Amino acid sequence: MTPKENNSSPPPPLHPIERALLRALSSTDESKDRWVHIEAASQRSGASIDQTRRAVEWLKEKGFVASRDEEEKCFSLGREGGRIVAAGLPERRLVSLLERNNGICDIPSLKREMGEEFSFSLGKSKKNGWVSMEGSSVRLLPAAASKEREEQLLEKLATKGPLESNQFSAIELDTATDLIKRIPGLIDEKRQKEIFVKLTELGRGLSFDSTVEDEIEAITPKILASGEWRNKPVRTMDVTSAAPNIFAGRKHPMRQFMDEVREVYVSLGFEEILGPNVQSAFWNFDALFIPQKHSAREMQDTFYLRDAKSNLETLRSEVASVKSSHEHGADTGSSGWQYSWNEEEAARVLLRTHTTAVTINYLARYKPEEARVFSVGKVFRNEKPNYKHNPEFSQMEGVMVGKDINLRNLIYIISKFYSKLGFDKIKFWPTYFPYTEPSLQTMVFYEPLQNWMELGGMGVFRPEVTLPLGVKNPVLAWGLGLDRLVMLRHGVKDIRQLFGANIGWLRNLRLP
Repeated sequence: MTPKENNSSPPPPLHPIERALLRALSSTDESKDRWVHIEAASQRSGASIDQTRRAVEWLKEKGFVASRDEEEKCFSLGREGGRIVAAGLPERRLVSLLERNNGICDIPSLKREMGEEFSFSLGKSKKNGWVSMEGSSVRLLPAAASKEREEQLLEKLATKGPLESNQFSAIELDTATDLIKRIPGLIDEKRQKEIFVKLTELGRGLSFDSTVEDEIEAITPKILASGEWRNKPVRTMDVTSAAPNIFAGRKHPMRQFMDEVREVYVSLGFEEILGPNVQSAFWNFDALFIPQKHSAREMQDTFYLRDAKSNLETLRSEVASVKSSHEHGADTGSSGWQYSWNEEEAARVLLRTHTTAVTINYLARYKPEEARVFSVGKVFRNEKPNYKHNPEFSQMEGVMVGKDINLRNLIYIISKFYSKLGFDKIKFWPTYFPYTEPSLQTMVFYEPLQNWMELGGMGVFRPEVTLPLGVKNPVLAWGLGLDRLVMLRHGVKDIRQLFGANIGWLRNLRLP
């Protein structure tokens, strides 16, 4: 098919089902300017209804056809319809009772037989002229032999339904509406969209080219082998047509950022270590010289596992050293916390509140003279969820062990780390932690908000932490939040958006 136009641009290529539909709509001069139901167009073209719908959309985009939608009502008997048609409407059942009683019956007897339906049935029958009242009795009248319009409508639906609204008269439509309101489940009313299509002026200007009808749709091995492609035209493709969006599987932005963090650490000469989410209070708190009465260990901040205890028997040496450090400082030059340390408290089991529990365990196990290790994972704290806090979040933890390292080395490493992630404006703020001295807070400048954001803590492990575990050289340590960095990178203002079920946001997120 080619359009009869005087412009020099070639027509858009047509799919076979598009040509079939255009041929069906152009079959007679009369139908060219007349709206055709899509089902009739489907039958004429020989394509399925779904194929025809697709062809209509394609041809509309090319300007060859127009379409319009009409909403039609469709009526059919409902779940109660078959039973009521067989037994009759309540007023007809009243007539049947009177017929069985020779045309007259007292009201109490009728009430017993019909129950709650009696009053309405009596009123409806009187309105139809089917019965009359004689004292406390009801008498049947000759007019009861004729069927009312409600009964005629139900018979029509029972024998010919389902029926569209255009198959009913105006009176029948009103009757159907009344019955739907009167008896639930008697008649089902459904609304369905009807589609009509016709050729546009551009479409009516199309002519048929017999050579196009024999086009090759796809180059197959059979066509190549036979050489058939040499003698037949190959259907052209419209490469400007919009392609469907494909949402391939990919990593969550949080997981992808974790991988990027790992790459940065490895590029700086670090090795990753792993550890479980469930830890003993000994590794999570006591080994870090955090006193057992510290507020961070209370239920308000920590998720403890009920009735669970860790076996510390395999850690006799470490337990004794940590106990001594807490109580009087041991051989660290400190006076300790000056309290009676409780092993039962240290044996409690919890969800780790920081990944430092993993790195301190590593130091105690290997007692390295030199090391660069890091850990990335989930941590848990009993916090109320809001736009910047979550009970579960991600953290990265790192330590450096060496003979001559100091705070200046730590500042350099953290600055280099953030710079590799794209954050160049960094500053450090003095702070306090029970297990590091000196201690610093890391601040990163966020350009869109023109504001400094706090992202984590760092410092040099105190002798009360390292010496009881057998680590002699200085240890630089830091723990930095990941979630806020992801929020900064992707412009997310509510931390809960990172972990919600917003598929649209996840699909359209631009990832590096």
